[in-house]
Amino acid sequence: GGSVCQGWGRLAIYAVSPLRKEKHVLPGFFHDTLGERDRNRAVSQARRFIRHNFDMPMAPPSLLDADRIGPMCAEAEALAAPVAPNSVEGCYWRAMRAGMRLGARLSHGLKLGFEAGFDSGSTLDYVYRNEPAGLTALGRKIDQLYLNSIGWRAIRPRKRHVEELLRGAMSRLRSADQPVHIVDIAAGHGRYILEAIQDLGERPASILLRDYSDINVRNGSALIRAKGFEEVARFIKADAFDQADLAALSPRPTLVVVSGLYELFGDNQMIGRSLAGVAESLQPGGYIVYTGQPWHPQLKLIARALTSHRDGQAWVMRRRTQAEIDQLVAAAGLVKITQRIDDWGIFTVSLAQKPY
Repeated sequence: GGSVCQGWGRLAIYAVSPLRKEKHVLPGFFHDTLGERDRNRAVSQARRFIRHNFDMPMAPPSLLDADRIGPMCAEAEALAAPVAPNSVEGCYWRAMRAGMRLGARLSHGLKLGFEAGFDSGSTLDYVYRNEPAGLTALGRKIDQLYLNSIGWRAIRPRKRHVEELLRGAMSRLRSADQPVHIVDIAAGHGRYILEAIQDLGERPASILLRDYSDINVRNGSALIRAKGFEEVARFIKADAFDQADLAALSPRPTLVVVSGLYELFGDNQMIGRSLAGVAESLQPGGYIVYTGQPWHPQLKLIARALTSHRDGQAWVMRRRTQAEIDQLVAAAGLVKITQRIDDWGIFTVSLAQKPY
């Protein structure tokens, strides 16, 4: 990958690595460098550079420390930095928070977000159901606007993509005559797991749903009973970042799901430990479905106005590029197979396999 930038008699050519770049000054050229009468001069220079990079490609840079250095780290630090309370920006966000608190008196979704955290499993389950509710018609309208925010609109296709890749992995396992033992290490209420398999003719051999939250364990267990999965599914309280605990899973899973978890934690060492535990527990030939968030248009709104499940702290997210999360998965010894992404480019869902 790379780019050719033109303008005002200058031609800049660069590849992904900053070590490979060139700048050429073209006297007599104007803005449309590649459209000039003598453009063959610029085109030939660009052609040589591009061909050389295809002939001798560079290894992609390591992003395993992108949580400690680089643009995604700097962006997260800026989002976490306090705003001067009496500045224009500070007044704006104070008014925004007050307005949302006022709306939470009528909107069930906003109320739930402030009570449980806007990044909690309870909020996510509410967003998945997508049924506006509130006090009075105004409250339901506010709730509808909340559920139609761009982030929540994009997260519902993420659920469908998780279900699609989950079913696809189950089909691959059965084609290879392997049992289907599913583990979700941070399941929330577990809705997407149970809804993905409820209409399939053959049920998995086992389903283990895990989450740190007592509320999620309680509500997820109730959902298992409501959907009639008591014989094969159970829900336990557990830590998704406990490497030793994950490595000791029994029965050893053939399909692990990590949906919406790693995006909430910026520390790559935490993610690495979790993935290492998952990879160790996976049977050879087993699969992992994992999600990513390379971009979000409302990062500042989320950081300044919404609260997280962690004792009401500000919900500050550090974005990970797709290359970064894929490198973390690869570092655990897993091989990526395919990927899905929503129409807005916000949430990705990927499938990787543990080699035999």
